[in-house]
Amino acid sequence: MDKRTFIKTSLMAGAGTLMTGPLLGSSKGTSESYSSLQEFEQPELGYAYDALEPYIDAQTMELHYSRHHAGYTRKFNAALKEAGISGRPLQDLFGNISKYSEAIRNNGGGYFNHNLYWKVMSPNGGGQPGGKLKQRIEKYFGSFDDFKKKFSSAAGTVFGSGWAWLILKNDQLKIIQTPNQDNPLMDVAHEKGFPLMCIDVWEHAYYLNYQNRRGEYIDAFWNVIDWNYVNQRLEMA
Repeated sequence: MDKRTFIKTSLMAGAGTLMTGPLLGSSKGTSESYSSLQEFEQPELGYAYDALEPYIDAQTMELHYSRHHAGYTRKFNAALKEAGISGRPLQDLFGNISKYSEAIRNNGGGYFNHNLYWKVMSPNGGGQPGGKLKQRIEKYFGSFDDFKKKFSSAAGTVFGSGWAWLILKNDQLKIIQTPNQDNPLMDVAHEKGFPLMCIDVWEHAYYLNYQNRRGEYIDAFWNVIDWNYVNQRLEMA
């Protein structure tokens, strides 16, 4: 694996140290049929549950991370085990996700999407991006304010549960939506690309604090975005 491929692979995992290897964690299988398989590991959150308050409350963060994300991770590994899939990188799984079970698609997406979601947010976030990201946003959306409106609109108009994304496709920035736990790395996505940032608009991401007021949650999200991390993903992508 060359250096460029390694960097891209690490970023696709949502952070450079999400797992003990480039994409996979340590082997935890005990049965003979699974002893050679490796499990994907849920990364540490990286900040306290209350670190994003008042924008995202501690109870929501704890339940979201320790119940929902942990559940996706556990069920993803179980689905891979049941299918007998061994050592398959995430980008390969997602690039051929239509060939796999709904359990792999839904839980694999939930695993990866949340990995990125936690990294996109920071207690020191907010403000506006700088560097290459600022230049690209102004080039493709006119201004940061215009970008913010378009991204917020995409997040607010996801029907039911899903995600809004900023992606890099053919060296261009685009805003897209995906339903459920799909993501733009999957071959089933209506528009594919390299994910730079995302927002979770499943109700469990905001309902305890904002109830059905998704728009208020989206507005609050802008106060915790880690633009340095998003810029890093763009630089390395």
